[in-house]
Amino acid sequence: MKKLGFLVLLMGAFMLVGCAGPYSPGWVVSDYNFPACSPDEASGLDIGSKSGESQMVNYLGWVAKGDASVQAAAQSAGISKVKTVDVHYESILGIINTTTTKITGD
Repeated sequence: MKKLGFLVLLMGAFMLVGCAGPYSPGWVVSDYNFPACSPDEASGLDIGSKSGESQMVNYLGWVAKGDASVQAAAQSAGISKVKTVDVHYESILGIINTTTTKITGD
């Protein structure tokens, strides 16, 4: 029985760690931006004259509501040609997680 309890505890720890990416969230609070498609010399992209946002909120990983797609952000600002895309992520104790997609375009 002790071995089974240890195995369950170990698997739970692995689930908390997850996969680490280049933008790893904090365990208590996260509040960061990361580029999905940014202007730079390599891409040749410029910042557009209009900007739009779309947002999704996730509660406890159980309920997600909203639309954080690039299409929803473009529609909110009347953008037909998307030039840049940035994503903002916020999390408080993993209870409330907010993802905001910010775009620019013409």
